Amino acid sequence: MDVLAYCLSKPGAWEDEPWEGDVVAKVGDKIFAFIGSGESVGLKCGRDRAEADELVRVYPGDVEASAYIGRFGWNRVTVGGKVPEDELRELIDISYEAIVSKLPKSKRPQG
Repeated sequence: MDVLAYCLSKPGAWEDEPWEGDVVAKVGDKIFAFIGSGESVGLKCGRDRAEADELVRVYPGDVEASAYIGRFGWNRVTVGGKVPEDELRELIDISYEAIVSKLPKSKRPQG
């Protein structure tokens, strides 16, 4: 699965490289997917750590709390691991929607 291409297919999504070699997908001015080299993707998987931990329990070794921002419900998900592609797409959708919902109405994508 081409995670970056799927992320960029979202309304208003765009690619950025805020740190050298670290590709992210943004909507408005906020990151909704940390893609890096493409081996894994960092996504907002819950409102808090307790919600995000559900995925860690279901997919041990392929889903783990993200460094630094994990306490806010972000997980790092292995691409091509045990998480099925359709579920990975759903997780990207959830992360995107969570970030869009926090944008001011004037910065939300139309459509």
